[in-house]
Formats: sequence, C-alpha cells, structure tokens
Amino acid sequence: MAGGVIASSGNRELPGKLTKQVLFCTFIASFGGFLFGYDIGISGGVTSMDDFLEKFFPKVYARKHRARENNYCKFNDEYLQLFTSSLYLAAIFASFLSSMFSRKYGRRWTIAVSSLFFLAGAFLNLGAKNLGMLIAGRLFLGLGLGCANQSIPVFISEISPAKYRGGLNIVFQLLITVGIFIANLVNYGTSKIKNHGWRISLGGAAVPAAILLVGSYFIVDTPASLVERGKKEEGLNTLKKIRDSDNVSEEFNEIVRATEVANKIKHPFLELAMKRHNWPPLISATVLHFFQQFTGMNVIMFYAPVLFQTMGFGGDAALMSAMITGAVNMFSTLISNFTVDVVGRKRLLVAGALTMLTGQCVVGGLLKQYLLSTNSVSHIVSIVVVIFICLFVFAYAWSWGPLGWLIASEVFPLETRNAGYFFAVGMNMLCTFIIAQAFLTMLCNMRAYIFFFFATILVIMTCAVIAMLPETKGIPMEEMMDRTWKVHWFWKRFYQNEVDAEVQLEKGKPAA
Repeated sequence: MAGGVIASSGNRELPGKLTKQVLFCTFIASFGGFLFGYDIGISGGVTSMDDFLEKFFPKVYARKHRARENNYCKFNDEYLQLFTSSLYLAAIFASFLSSMFSRKYGRRWTIAVSSLFFLAGAFLNLGAKNLGMLIAGRLFLGLGLGCANQSIPVFISEISPAKYRGGLNIVFQLLITVGIFIANLVNYGTSKIKNHGWRISLGGAAVPAAILLVGSYFIVDTPASLVERGKKEEGLNTLKKIRDSDNVSEEFNEIVRATEVANKIKHPFLELAMKRHNWPPLISATVLHFFQQFTGMNVIMFYAPVLFQTMGFGGDAALMSAMITGAVNMFSTLISNFTVDVVGRKRLLVAGALTMLTGQCVVGGLLKQYLLSTNSVSHIVSIVVVIFICLFVFAYAWSWGPLGWLIASEVFPLETRNAGYFFAVGMNMLCTFIIAQAFLTMLCNMRAYIFFFFATILVIMTCAVIAMLPETKGIPMEEMMDRTWKVHWFWKRFYQNEVDAEVQLEKGKPAA
C-alpha cells in the first residue's frame, strides 16, 4: 500500500520513513527474485554442458560436435527448448491460483508456499534420471515462480513508503540479476566437474529456496492484506511496526477506505473485464510485460552460452562471456535503484529502449556480415559483439527489466490488484514461454535477422511508452487512478462518466 509521502483526500502529506523492518522484509521477499534469476541463468549454462546434453539430449550433443554443422541450427531441438520453457508454462497456472490464494491467505503465506515449490523442483532436478523427471522438476520450479512473481512485487509495493516505493521494488529485480550472475558463476565452476556438474547447478536452487522458506516466517504480512482479510487490529499494529511510529492513523484510514471499496468487489476478474475504468491500468500493465519479454533480453539470459558457442566461442569462453553479461546486468540494475524515484519511470523506459535498439542492430549487423553457416567469427568481431550485447544488457537492467514489475505492481487499485497483477504476470510468463520454446528454432530459420526482429519491437514499444504510459513516480497507490489515468490525454475517456458525476455532485445536482 501507499506509504511514505501519502496524500490524503485533501492532498496533505503523511509521514513515512524508510525503516529497518521495511528493508528486512524487502530483502527476504526478494529472494524469490533471486530464484527467478538463478533458474534463468542456470538453464542456459547446463544446456551447453556436454555431460548434460549427452544424457538427456543425445541428438543435440551429436550435432554440436559435427565439424560442418550449421552454426545457427546446432542447438535447435524442441525438447531442449521445452526444458527451458516448461517452467514458465507452469508459472502461468500458479500465478492464477496464487492471485486468489494471496487475497484469501495473504502475501506472506503465498511467498512461503512458493519456496516449498522451489525446493521440490530443485530436488527433482538434482536427482533427475530421465527427461520426464527433469521436466517435472522444472514444472515445480515454475509453480514456485508463479507464486513468487505474483505476490512479491505487490508485497514490496504495499509495505513501502511512496517516495521510496520505486527503489525498494527494484530490489526484487536486483536480486533477479544477482541470481543470474551467481548461476553463471556456478555453471562456470561445475562445467569442469565430470558427469555430475549439471546436477550441482540445478540442485543449487535449493539453497536460496530454503532461505526464502525460513525468512518467510520472520517477515510481516502487509497492512492492506491484513485489513482486507478482516484483521484490522493486526493491520494497524503491523503498520506501526513497519513505519516505526504510532502516528499512522491517517495512513491507516486511507488503507481502511481502500479496503472497504475492495471488499465490495466479490469477483475482481469480472470487475476488471466489465468495468471500463479498470481497463487503462489493465491494458498498460499487460502490454508493458509483453514488450518487456520481446526486447529479446531473456533470449540472451536463457541461451547466452549457447549463443556465444554459436558464434564460435569455446565452451569455457562461452560461459565466461555469459558471466560477464550477468555481471553487467547485476551492477547496472543499481542505477535504477537510485534514479527511478528521481528521474521517473517513463524517461528510463524510453532511454533504455533506444540504447537496447542500438545494441540489437549492431549485433545483428555484425553477425549478418561475419557469421556464416559453418565458420567462426574473428576474435575482434567476437569482442565487439560481446561489448554491444553488454550495452544491451546494461540498458535493460536499469529500464525495462525492473520497471515492468514495478509499474504493474503499483497502478491497480486494491480491489482489483491481485487480479490485475495476475494478467501482467501471466502475460510475462506466456511470452517468456513462447520465446524460450521458439528462439532456437527462430535462430535456425531467421539467423542474424532475429536481432532485427527484436529491434523492430523496440521501436514500437518506445513509441507506445511515449504516447500511452502516464508517469507514476511518487504517487500514492490509493490515488493512482485520480492522478494518472483520469488526467491522461487518452485514458481519461474511460472515466468520463465518473468525472461528470463528480462535477454534478459538486454543483449540488444528483448524478445522472
């Protein structure tokens, strides 16, 4: 919920400092992001390991070691893609269920349940004896991912003071990047362990999952969630605890007011679909997550070692290059932590997209010119490609990566927040599944033009953000509707009847 500088109905500012309790809860919850990142990073590494390929994907292993195999097609295998993508298919299903579970049982318990799924998936992958067991483990990881991604960004937004909400929410994305980087480090080390290195990589997810499970018992639930479930007194005490102050009555009254409205809505999914005033945040958050995945970033994160091996890097060199991009991703996210509540969401999205566009076009142009079907690119060209991939990753890390999750978690009113956020997360997971399942086939057929495909989408999304997305920086979540969507040049038409009714009431006339 809103905190920090929260305006009441009279636009008075309410106090809300950054406390140790808020920082602790944010850090523990963000381990769900670490697990998301670890699973992204680990899959790309193990799919380039010979022992892993030989055991589960022998056809790919044979093609990889053929001297004259097409560079762009050597890893093209639907089951290898399914190993990566199955996680995200399960996440869509889990996200839908957890949107209802979270409303009934709270954000905290949803986070705890996600950690149990992560643990089950990690142990199944650790002991996998066949492809079925391997995919089953990925499905359990997907269930954990769906629960975590559905609940954690909303959890952080609801406990954060408004003026710090952006920076705190991006801690979730920061831990995603840390997870990717750690996964790359683990893969680099385990690739040298004969026969069982891939097991250590996949089973390593159990460590952060255990931390998340234990930590979930020490964090609080959000005041909004507690009040929404009828635990008003506990909600007030929790608000005092996370604000480290007894002077929270005005903020608590805002939460109660929002909750009273929310509790009148018995079917939030129908409310989203049937009421026009819910469409602007729903469309914006969902389309934002569509664009986030079609930047092409997850292609690089999923298949970085595979991509680098396609360009002729050796196994160790490919993992090392992936590790470098992972490090760039991690450290660049810090830029967003310190700028998002100063510069604003919109400027970062536009600047990031234009920088990513440059990276995609240069990489596509170089590969089109120098990477043919069976050759290797020169050392100089390889270095330039890695530099511009790092430029792309650098820009994504402080723009579309964190801001997709942040904006979607803050734009919905409480009454439709769980349902609305599900559509955003569901779109994210669906697009991630499509890309993970299709990329190696697209690479085989489109070759270097795949980078220009993503570049075209980057142009479209830049125009869409400039024209259609309102700025949400520093606006309390309870007032988001009035101060963004109702005054936006395009979206305000969805609220015209409400505005007319308010004007008539102010004039003392009954609304039509």
